[in-house]
Amino acid sequence: MFESITDSLNKVFRTVLGKAKLSEENVAEAMKEVRIALLEADVNTKVASAFVDRVKELAVGMEVIPGVDPGQLFVKIVYDELVKLLGGETAGIAWAERGPTTVMLCGLQGSGKTTTAGKIARRWKAEGKSPLLIAADVQRPAAIEQLKILGQQIDVPVFTQAGANPVSICRNAANAAKLHNADVIILDTAGRLHVDSDLMDELDAIREAAKPQEILFVCDAMIGQSAVDTAEEFKRRLPLTGAIMTKMDSDARGGAALSLREITGVPIKFIATGEKLDALEEFHPDRMAGRILGMGDVVSLVERAQSVIDEKEAQELQNKLAKNQFNLDDFLSQLASIRKMGSLKDILGMIPGLGSQLKGIDIDEGQFKQIEAIIQSMTKDERQHPEIIDARRRVRIAKGSGKGVKDVNDLLKQFGEMRKITGRMGRLGMFGKNGQQALEAMNPNALTDLARGRTLFGSKKQGSKAQQKKKDRKKEKKKRRR
Repeated sequence: MFESITDSLNKVFRTVLGKAKLSEENVAEAMKEVRIALLEADVNTKVASAFVDRVKELAVGMEVIPGVDPGQLFVKIVYDELVKLLGGETAGIAWAERGPTTVMLCGLQGSGKTTTAGKIARRWKAEGKSPLLIAADVQRPAAIEQLKILGQQIDVPVFTQAGANPVSICRNAANAAKLHNADVIILDTAGRLHVDSDLMDELDAIREAAKPQEILFVCDAMIGQSAVDTAEEFKRRLPLTGAIMTKMDSDARGGAALSLREITGVPIKFIATGEKLDALEEFHPDRMAGRILGMGDVVSLVERAQSVIDEKEAQELQNKLAKNQFNLDDFLSQLASIRKMGSLKDILGMIPGLGSQLKGIDIDEGQFKQIEAIIQSMTKDERQHPEIIDARRRVRIAKGSGKGVKDVNDLLKQFGEMRKITGRMGRLGMFGKNGQQALEAMNPNALTDLARGRTLFGSKKQGSKAQQKKKDRKKEKKKRRR
């Protein structure tokens, strides 16, 4: 997500940081590169030009603060303007004061509306609400069946009406909500092109019948500027209140997200970052600007952790860490929690200073399963007291897990090192209530090694581009010597 523009902007910042003075000349040169970076990220031409002009005007005329690097002030200006570009403040949902809140989803075919309906319903149910899904897509074969399956997976009721048209189905949604005691109604409408007048008229009729508090445009980030153009056309026909960007995890450019608010005036309210039903995040402009600039997003990371880790279990774990009693059973439990949080690369990218180090690194999510297999091949005593695992036991564990003895040795060695680190952190009182403090204490280099797979099963075959170039140079030198 945003890898392309993050890399380009960081290159620009490296040329500006450390300069004793920001002149009109070097600011203009830097902003020329920023403009190219934005255009390469598929940001709308007008948006890119306006952004560059605003930053240039502020940077050239800014008052230098004594003791502060002018380059750092330049980065701060870019950050502030990015936040404004993305919407400024977090746009929440307009909940109804009385009765159920109705949310209408619309957009192109294949943008992910039905899956997004399930994701939103799951999120709001976890927040204590009682959602009801309305199957109003009668155009796409199996759309209703898909919504039913999603409803079963998240234990949310789905209202269907065989043989009825979408307008009638949505008109009857309020009565269905009373029967199910629902306080949130989510209308899953069929995908359509903005040039299809009849289908656009149908959306307008649904809006009149259901009177939704929110009309959210579901937007595929992968199609770039086409998504923004389509959103603009939909806005001409419907009073859109927000947008949901889907497939953000597959979009390295991010041009649609950076252009949407500026072009349409429609705020982004959620982003989907994966196929799983829990892969949905509330959109925060300030946090997203931090991610784009490679500053990480500790707040969102802590929120993710809090959503999957039980408070009582977390307190017990803190006590164990503080007393250096952390064992392999606890480690296995934490691995399960991390897997629930989403993609490992996405999680590591939220840690300040680490996102840029992950470029070109192939993160093997399958390593989790390998670690689990090794630990589960141990006896209860071995998991709780790893120090008793001698050579004979290691051979048995390796056979039981289908791995090599070296893999078992690597895991136990790394676990021993981790216990030493957590023991030191515990003695320093770093396992208090503030989870952010512990996250900020992490060593980015150590985490990068984990991402590369160095710490568990040896070096991975596929490392960073820089590493590969270094290896190639060594091979070339050997050939010359021969």
